Amino acid sequence: MVEKTPILDTLTYVFLMIGIVIVGFPIIYALIASTLSIHDVSRVPMPMIPGDQFWLNMQTAWDKGDLGNHLLNSFIMASGITIGKIAVSMLGAFSIVYFDYRFRTVAFVTVFCTLMLPVEVRILPTYEMAANLFGPLQPVWNALHLNGLLSWIAGHDIEVNLNLSLLDSYTGLIMPLVASATCTFLFRQFFLTVPEELCEAAKMDGASAMTFFRKILLPLSKTNIAALVVIEFVYGWNQYLWPLLITTNPKMMTAVIGLQNLIPQADDLPFWNVAMAGSLIVMMPPILVVLFMQRWFVKGLVEREK
Repeated sequence: MVEKTPILDTLTYVFLMIGIVIVGFPIIYALIASTLSIHDVSRVPMPMIPGDQFWLNMQTAWDKGDLGNHLLNSFIMASGITIGKIAVSMLGAFSIVYFDYRFRTVAFVTVFCTLMLPVEVRILPTYEMAANLFGPLQPVWNALHLNGLLSWIAGHDIEVNLNLSLLDSYTGLIMPLVASATCTFLFRQFFLTVPEELCEAAKMDGASAMTFFRKILLPLSKTNIAALVVIEFVYGWNQYLWPLLITTNPKMMTAVIGLQNLIPQADDLPFWNVAMAGSLIVMMPPILVVLFMQRWFVKGLVEREK
């Protein structure tokens, strides 16, 4: 029996519509501003009737902000972070659930505790590591007198400085953000719901651990993976602080960082119409990913395939 509550249903729809208006108004405002001329967008208040300059503003934003190159960098970064997080997290959760080794619980708790250490907290040591990946090994190299050994072998003085910089590279943009305690926890919780009989049957058939992972766990996890693809792609696309620190070459900047080239400065004309057009362009890829993966995203959140 389904109880009819018309008053509660009405209030639910009212609050839902209010939430949609609050969330959607900035996007509608940016969309209208991107269709106006500089004269109209500078008026106070700005007219809320769309203009006819949409494609001109889009073309200006694309050329002025070099958005083609920046969008490619953002896509590579977001895709690399998404694939890396899911791969590392699945293997980590697989190890924690299906391998019996000492301190397994301690390993999981240690990984889980990293949720308290976001990128903003560990930004300085992470940047130092990215600036010189082998930097921590330099004192060990010097302590072992390996430079002297190389000099003796070569017959003349040789000084080796261990230096591998990840600045202004896709590896530097992606690698420090690959680890994910959240994804590891979610995959661990899902693997714990998989019947143990599947693992026992795979062992009886002579399947190795990775065969069991590849042929059984991976297909069962496809809805979870689809949901995490949406979440992690949007997370990687919207990264601002880390790309801002690690990239100094304009050709390696991401689209979110590149928007600063479109924001009017103190002595510039207020081309906010062009800036809003650029914002819409930068928003389109994650929106398309969410729309394309919407069915799988919802299925991954509410269903479990066994």
